[in-house]
Amino acid sequence: MKTIGLIGGMSWESTIPYYRIINEEVKNRLGGLHSAKIILYSVEFDEIEKCQSNNEWEKSGEILGKAAQGLEAAGADFLLICTNTMHKVLPQIASWVRIPIIHIADATADELVKHDIRRVGLLGTKYTMTQDFYKKRLTDRGIDVLIPDENDIETVNSVIFNELCVGEIREGSRVKFQEIISRLREKGAEGVILGCTEIGLLISQSDVDLPVFDTTVIHAKKAAETALKA
Repeated sequence: MKTIGLIGGMSWESTIPYYRIINEEVKNRLGGLHSAKIILYSVEFDEIEKCQSNNEWEKSGEILGKAAQGLEAAGADFLLICTNTMHKVLPQIASWVRIPIIHIADATADELVKHDIRRVGLLGTKYTMTQDFYKKRLTDRGIDVLIPDENDIETVNSVIFNELCVGEIREGSRVKFQEIISRLREKGAEGVILGCTEIGLLISQSDVDLPVFDTTVIHAKKAAETALKA
């Protein structure tokens, strides 16, 4: 079994599901008392968020690059960045290590293609929804990406940072997300990507009619699968 390196803490609320899902998947595949070999480097999220807000992406990439280097030195065979947004600096992080990094958008694209989804709604932080670093990985696979309108983008972003990242789950916000997803469906979305690792704390498949693609679940299961490959 390969050793998984997790760069977590962005936020720690969504890092916990990574640990649980990976171990559940390994147990399901191997049975008995089997569990995953995981090394976690949990960063200080306030420091990362300030880099985002101040447009200091290179600084954040250096912080995460050093974390990645530490995980490699500790024995990780491959890495996951346990957040969608910080894949913006994945090339910089990758320059610090020799081991591979599983891109969350690539794992998600694999699932979309498997389910024959060719037009998908994307929810995430404002960076993920409006910038190309994430969406291009999907469009390069022939998947059309739809994002909410400007007001809805602000709503989603606010709920992520002001509620979900601090562990607040509000029913009113769930309703807002359901309404936003309905509007994406009206635009032609065949499914919706929960493209922020915290959104799965608020929205699940039972909450909406469209097929839901939770990036936390997809990414974590991909990690378990990779760890168990010969």
